[in-house]
Amino acid sequence: MATLIDVPAGLEGVVAAETAVGDVRGAEGFYHYRGHAAPDLAERLSFEAVWHLVHHGRLPDARELDAFRRDTAALRTLPPAVLEALPAIARSGPPMAALRTAVSLAGQTAPSWLDCDTDDRATQALRLVALTPVAAAAIWRTSAGQPPLAPDPALGFAADYLRMASGRMPSTEAARAVEQYLILTVDHGFNASTFTARVVASTGADLTAAAVAGLAALSGPLHGGAPSRVVDMLRDIGTVERARPWVETRLAAGHRIMGFGHRVYRTEDPRSVVLKATARRLGGPMVDLAIAVEGLVLDLLDTKYPERRLRTNVEFYAGVVLDQAGLPPALFPPTFGVSRMAGWMAHVLEQAAHNRLIRPASRYVGPAVAPRVDVEPAAVP
Repeated sequence: MATLIDVPAGLEGVVAAETAVGDVRGAEGFYHYRGHAAPDLAERLSFEAVWHLVHHGRLPDARELDAFRRDTAALRTLPPAVLEALPAIARSGPPMAALRTAVSLAGQTAPSWLDCDTDDRATQALRLVALTPVAAAAIWRTSAGQPPLAPDPALGFAADYLRMASGRMPSTEAARAVEQYLILTVDHGFNASTFTARVVASTGADLTAAAVAGLAALSGPLHGGAPSRVVDMLRDIGTVERARPWVETRLAAGHRIMGFGHRVYRTEDPRSVVLKATARRLGGPMVDLAIAVEGLVLDLLDTKYPERRLRTNVEFYAGVVLDQAGLPPALFPPTFGVSRMAGWMAHVLEQAAHNRLIRPASRYVGPAVAPRVDVEPAAVP
């Protein structure tokens, strides 16, 4: 029997596996995908180029990128079973819950990855990433009583998602803003949803099961639900003049201010830096309010918690960017799932290539073992 090792609550600081997909260096305020700084990728490249990087392990040249775009655009289709069930799926719960159902249905006949060769697994992974934005957009439009829009393979991944969700052709600025958000959130270490997807994959379950498990973990407000809460907060504050009393009241009551503090970073979240610049380019009253609120909150947090170094995290400006690009808050968590699906699938394929069933131990802290019970207890009259 293996020796039991006590670890911190939440597995903080515990190395659970090796990965070549990416890394987060919290003390440095830096993270990368396969050796390429993620903020640099978001500034310079398309989502498809970054998707190619995490899937194939290297950046594509121009010919490879054109081929990858064509091949993956052809996978942006929903199976007939999903299209037929869309009205029922859209009524089944909020968009994130409905997305889990749609992705699950899309892969209902998928075999265990143990029964597939490497090429089959790779194709399944690409298909899951490609169909997720189509499903998310279709669910949203169906829930609003509008027919879903068919994918347009002539458009890029991000622009087509925004078009299918909003029902109109997005501006170049809005499409690029969403694309930068998607690139920045593809992967981020062994976060809860990525670890969940790898645990499920380690059992030999099909790739769809791992994808649905990732979506389930991402749906929690402590993981993927925070950007919409930031927008709710900003709308509740309303004006710059109301910001200080609103924030001071919340802090005095011991409430958390959404969009600040991170489990890993003690420096500025590099994703927030890029998204703040993206928000500035989009402009608008909410952007101006967000910048003012951010400065105020950081000053107050430094005064109240000088030892904690709480800084702006990705959720703060993610909510602002997605809102200004035309996505409703209910679609923020599914949009996170659209992006993170590419990272999950890279991790799932890596898990399959070097698999060992993930099976940690636990330390029992319940009642002592009771004496053996020899007779049935008497019935209560």
